[in-house]
Amino acid sequence: MENTRGTIKDFTFSSKELGEDIELLVYLPATYTPLYKYSIIIAMDGKDYFQLGRIGRTADELLEKQEIENIIVVGVPYKNIEDRRRKYHPDGEQHQAFIRFLAHELVPYLDQEYPTYQMGMGRALLGDSLAATVSLMTAMQYPHTFGKVLLQSPMVDEKVMNAVEEFSQPHLLTIYHVIGKEETNVKTTLKVEKDFLTPNRELSKLFVDKKFPYFYDEFDGDHTWTHWQPDLKRALKKMFS
Repeated sequence: MENTRGTIKDFTFSSKELGEDIELLVYLPATYTPLYKYSIIIAMDGKDYFQLGRIGRTADELLEKQEIENIIVVGVPYKNIEDRRRKYHPDGEQHQAFIRFLAHELVPYLDQEYPTYQMGMGRALLGDSLAATVSLMTAMQYPHTFGKVLLQSPMVDEKVMNAVEEFSQPHLLTIYHVIGKEETNVKTTLKVEKDFLTPNRELSKLFVDKKFPYFYDEFDGDHTWTHWQPDLKRALKKMFS
């Protein structure tokens, strides 16, 4: 089993949109070769997905059993809690610049560096909580660039609901969406308790009404990696089998 582990490399990317260097983590499968094409998953909260979510391990296991297609996982970590809110929250002052960084800088770079499919359905955005929020907002602004979105307990507010409400091409986006039944008083970074479950149920109803290609589930649990980590296996299988 040891020799079937993929590699995880980190490097720095200079973003003009953000005016800063961004640290990136890239997982390449053990069998990686430039001769094949790969789907790309871009994970916000990148370091968390590798460390707490163990996404590299999960990908190794699914690829070895041939349960998913070839994937490359790119993690985009945040610097600190303030930085995360600034970029991920719809009200954050760098929210739009971060979305442009993903679509206009990161994607062309990945397409140049790796043998990708270079089309929407070959690219997915993944995130938990606020990281899921920015993933969804990005995909709705650039549905031809990102065709798949994996949402684990997204923060849903009026801006998110309005963006989905106004989105006119639901057929372009395939969505995976989970929320915990115990996510009724989640402590946010602003130390406020917030009900995540109710707005996620409203969001789910909207996705169904608008006929997005869509998977939804409610798990028994709260707003933590204890539940997101094991859910990743199903998420990857649903979106990449």
